[in-house]
Amino acid sequence: MTDDITLKPDGKRARAKAANRQAILEAARGVFALSGYEATTVRDIIRATDLGTGTFYNYFKSKEEVFQALSSDSVRRFRPVLGQVRAESATFEAFVHGAYRAYFQFLADENSEAISGGAPHIALIGVRVDTPEMLTIFEEIRTVFEDMLSGGEAPRVDSEYLAAAAIGIARDLGDHMLLRRPVDVDAATHFAASLLLGGLQAVLFDA
Repeated sequence: MTDDITLKPDGKRARAKAANRQAILEAARGVFALSGYEATTVRDIIRATDLGTGTFYNYFKSKEEVFQALSSDSVRRFRPVLGQVRAESATFEAFVHGAYRAYFQFLADENSEAISGGAPHIALIGVRVDTPEMLTIFEEIRTVFEDMLSGGEAPRVDSEYLAAAAIGIARDLGDHMLLRRPVDVDAATHFAASLLLGGLQAVLFDA
């Protein structure tokens, strides 16, 4: 009985901390979408919550940390989606198409509230490439490319450059896709996959 009484306050505090952190992240996403990242201030984020300034700084030191947390959280949730695409793809081409479609659909879903609300800016996801989560995604994609392209002429392709190109195309096209109306996942997927696969063929031809 004593152990139960001792554990309950800790559990309640942990839930409150998690709720406060989530409230800050949700508020920040909305503010970023309305004002844009550069124009947003910490004060703007705090005003969009029911929390005090001191509470905010218990969790984050700056808007940069908030944005990084948003990006990292989204990348962590996207990784299993990418893993499923790999498991279901019989060919390299199928993986490229499937991965781009999954990413662009994920972006559209993540930003659906901002899009439907007509926000002039979008809280873009996955724009940070120097976080541990993004570095892990990069390595996973590079490894998938190496595995699926093993044999034949494809090993002459630099897998690091290829993975960097694939991610760069996804980020840049994803950013523009979110700003266009209507948001067209199919068109973005087709263009991105055609660009990467066409570029790969050109590299192999010139090698």
